[in-house]
Amino acid sequence: MSNHGPVGVGLIGAGNISDQYLRSLTSFPDLRVHIVGDLDTGRARAQADKHGVPRSGTAADVLAHDEVGIVVNLTVPAAHADVSSRALAAGKHVWSEKPLAIDRDSARSVLDQAAAAGLRVGVAPDTVLGPAVQTARRALARGDIGRPLSAQTVMQYAGPDAWHPSPEFLFAKGAGPLFDMGPYYITTLLNLFGPAERVAALGSTGRTVRTIRTGDRAGTRFDVTVPTHVSALIQFAAGGISQSVFSFDSPLTRVGVVEITGTEGTMVLPDPNHFSGDVKITRGSLAGDGGDPVWHTVPSADVAAGRGLGVLDMARALRAGRPHIATGDLAYHALDILTSIDESVTTGEYVRLSSGLDDIPYVDESISAFEATL
Repeated sequence: MSNHGPVGVGLIGAGNISDQYLRSLTSFPDLRVHIVGDLDTGRARAQADKHGVPRSGTAADVLAHDEVGIVVNLTVPAAHADVSSRALAAGKHVWSEKPLAIDRDSARSVLDQAAAAGLRVGVAPDTVLGPAVQTARRALARGDIGRPLSAQTVMQYAGPDAWHPSPEFLFAKGAGPLFDMGPYYITTLLNLFGPAERVAALGSTGRTVRTIRTGDRAGTRFDVTVPTHVSALIQFAAGGISQSVFSFDSPLTRVGVVEITGTEGTMVLPDPNHFSGDVKITRGSLAGDGGDPVWHTVPSADVAAGRGLGVLDMARALRAGRPHIATGDLAYHALDILTSIDESVTTGEYVRLSSGLDDIPYVDESISAFEATL
């Protein structure tokens, strides 16, 4: 890999999410996507052709490519740790879709391997690098709602079997609503409240067998092996608390709810599965008489980007010799929280976390993703 000019990127995994990544990664002048790899080489070729990527092939082809400095791991959750480890062994930095791994030991092994090799690991979600979460972080730091006390988040709908053509993996170990969608909400809360200390949770499985409802395999039934509704409490080291719902069992869709209550006001963020949207604050009704709250939109930087923003930040950080933002350590702490929630569902007890978290850097909002810096 050259030390000058765009950083070379290769993708492993050409499934649904690869479209969103490839649209962004091929538009950032500081990156150059050289190859797409997949178990299904025909699918890899189709995605490469669609997005103007010069080569395609297998995962091994990606790992062997001399110009690839960062491997973007878009495989299914159960394969994340193995593919990331193989990339590190090939001397590549790694950006992984969430979660980092499906258990703590595998995740720790990946991070230890990277540290020993002097390589970096970055992990989704990179939505926290978008203007919504960055605006909210700065507003909290200014004291716009006083001292943050608590949070509520809600992600509930009927489940991905309604729209995904091959949804089985989303109802298996390492997924379910907690591990599939939880990283967006948990990572947002970590950016706002800092590290967590302990969790408690309850969970249930509404249906043990589901049916694919779209695509060529519509009508196919499959087993559900994880909780499909989880209600969780988190206590943060700085004193804040949160309560969260993660559900694939709700006929009523209510997603993207992130509400932060402080001593002097309440802040509402947009869906953490997205990068942008209005951050709004209320300090109660105008007259303070219990009437309708008056909402104010917090000014936000106009940062246009999508999935892959974390890969760009990691590439720029590599060249600048600074820490990148969506680190493996952040992902490990998020995974520790998710795993602890899952354990609490099973045991019915509080679970104290074994990991911590350093301060998370802010995004430099003065630099555009579409402005060459390397």
